[in-house]
Amino acid sequence: MKRRFSANNEKVLDDLSFSEKRVLVMGLGLHGGGAGTVEFLAKRGAVITVTDLRSARELAPTLRSLKHLKGIRYVLGRHRVRDFDQADIVVKNPGVRPDSPYLAAAKRNGARITSDIGIFFDQCPAPVIGITGTRGKSTTTYLIWKFLKTKYGARVHYGGNIRRSALLLLPKIKKGDLAVLELSSFQLTDLWEERKSPHIAVITNVLRDHLNWHTDMRDYIRAKSAIFEFQKPDDHLFFNGEDAVLRRLAGNAPSRVHAVSGSAVFGRKKHSNILKNVGMWESVDRNLGEHYRPSAALAVAVARHLRIPASAIRKILSRFHGLPERQEEIAVKNGVHFIDDTTATTPDAAVAAIRRFRKIAGAGHKIILIAGGSDKKLDFKEMARAIRQSVDELVLLPGAATKRILEETRINPRFNRGQESRKPVRADSMRKAVQAAYRAAEKGDYVLLSPGAASFGLFLNEFDRGAQFQKSVKKMK
Repeated sequence: MKRRFSANNEKVLDDLSFSEKRVLVMGLGLHGGGAGTVEFLAKRGAVITVTDLRSARELAPTLRSLKHLKGIRYVLGRHRVRDFDQADIVVKNPGVRPDSPYLAAAKRNGARITSDIGIFFDQCPAPVIGITGTRGKSTTTYLIWKFLKTKYGARVHYGGNIRRSALLLLPKIKKGDLAVLELSSFQLTDLWEERKSPHIAVITNVLRDHLNWHTDMRDYIRAKSAIFEFQKPDDHLFFNGEDAVLRRLAGNAPSRVHAVSGSAVFGRKKHSNILKNVGMWESVDRNLGEHYRPSAALAVAVARHLRIPASAIRKILSRFHGLPERQEEIAVKNGVHFIDDTTATTPDAAVAAIRRFRKIAGAGHKIILIAGGSDKKLDFKEMARAIRQSVDELVLLPGAATKRILEETRINPRFNRGQESRKPVRADSMRKAVQAAYRAAEKGDYVLLSPGAASFGLFLNEFDRGAQFQKSVKKMK
């Protein structure tokens, strides 16, 4: 078959076409992006091979969702060089590192390497609003979408790194619509290859994360900066003006730059205290916690830029109490509050939850924290300090991060809060962790799942971890 793309990965055609091409999907995954990619390619006449290191058993939920598609060839539990040698186009999962030897083999044979987000940016007919950040990006993305829907209705589309494939949105998007996408550092690494950035870029913060995937913090920051790197002078960058790293990064942006603040201290001159301006500062603190001020402020700033009335913004913010599995109270049993914060996959996120619920619980009630898991080569010092100061009982899930937490807190085998000394509980399943936490709790106490670590090993992903937490809590009497 004649190649349509050059070996240096530059497009020869104006548009990426898939009809009758041999397309290899590398990494099916469990979050919906891989399934969405396969659906998209199948409708465009591609000859599809799917390869994933996970087994058919591990991928069962995704495979069931694709059962209606015929003619898909699956190579599971391994990758084979010959499959990459034969591909015209490789669509890689965002989690696949760009230095993969299998991708190198495909390139040597003239294949085009792309990703779902690369295809989306290549073919989307509407302006894109892209949101990234280490923490708060999902909330910012959701709020921007909700705000814009009050004006644009069904013409505003919502997807990306939120278990909703961006490619499944493409057939619905028309010129004059708006696409709101959450973008991870992995997806933005892929966008560097496409040399494209969204029309409106939003960055919430840059904190240490995914250093088990990125080579170092500099590489992680570089990935995040792709969201504005290829913008044009009439594009816009909105960033959290209280983040020192972002203030330095924004100085290199080629677009129009907007520094946004959600705090009273920073709200002066060009850094507008936008939450105060719309009268929603107190509402955000009450409904979400003050650590969500930057996310809410950025969403409000983008909405006001696109002429969404302040009254519509106030109405939505007053009713919004956060996304599922982000400091979400899922049950109260015999007066004990159960909080699902499974998406706290970094120490910084866990610290925010610990501090918030310490304040809510007050001096007279306990915080029982379920934490630990897989290590992403992050710094646990601040989380250790928060545990020592604010956590009354600690239940630890297995994983390399758990060892780091114990080392940093110097609580092996004991930790201190106030004048008391308690031994952490080790649990090898979520069911046992919840049982141990519930035994330690009394009326008015808070059982908080905020791991501060990744979920791999014991769970399929953080959402599986949250689902198991909720299932275990439901069984408590």
